[in-house]
Amino acid sequence: MRLLNKVVILTGAAHGMGESHARRLIAEGARLVMTDINRDSGDALQAELGDAAVFVPHDIREEAHWESVRDTALQRFGAIDVLINNAGILTKGDIQSESVESFRRVLEVNVIGTWLGIRTISPSMIERGEGSIINLSSQVAYRGWTDYSVYGSSKWAIRGLTKSMAAELAPHNIRVNAILPGAVDETGLFSERLDEATMETVRQSIPLKRFVQREEVSSLVVFLASDESRSITGTDNLIDGGVSI
Repeated sequence: MRLLNKVVILTGAAHGMGESHARRLIAEGARLVMTDINRDSGDALQAELGDAAVFVPHDIREEAHWESVRDTALQRFGAIDVLINNAGILTKGDIQSESVESFRRVLEVNVIGTWLGIRTISPSMIERGEGSIINLSSQVAYRGWTDYSVYGSSKWAIRGLTKSMAAELAPHNIRVNAILPGAVDETGLFSERLDEATMETVRQSIPLKRFVQREEVSSLVVFLASDESRSITGTDNLIDGGVSI
């Protein structure tokens, strides 16, 4: 129960890695405000997790939606301790195949959505005198990757936003950190299994010879949300099996 009674806002909670985080946060004693653009999946997860969780439909690009999320957290649980900016979209393609419209959409969701979350939620944390903000970036934001000019740019921007906000909010005892996952099994590019030969080629390119598991990323989320990491801020937390070496 490392997060006992901490109030957590988690975006992109209804599926994938976000769903893993939601289950783990509840197991650790958190009171959880889950948000996602997928209402049906969010409602179903809330019903399963019980009274400690509430679901709010949420387009993270919309400032008014963020205000609704904030108000729900304060009205339901009375405070906000942790914000986890998990929601995001992925696109892959070389610079000639990508479009300006796609680039703008990715930046609006991944970067502006994260920025709006911090902008909307941090005043409540400032008033409370403490808080933890966790931004999901990516291992592609640590080195150059072919065919990721759009997605990679957005995740590099999240790293920069994280460090800027860590400096800005530190005087208020608010920590801001980034998580940079690598190849996570059954997530992102690996949501649909590739042929076994391709999967083995990818696996062998990882120094630890294994894919990251969703629950391992969730463990890192819990650590950064908890008081165990109270002296850690402004960091890039890679969880990639050693690819960044």
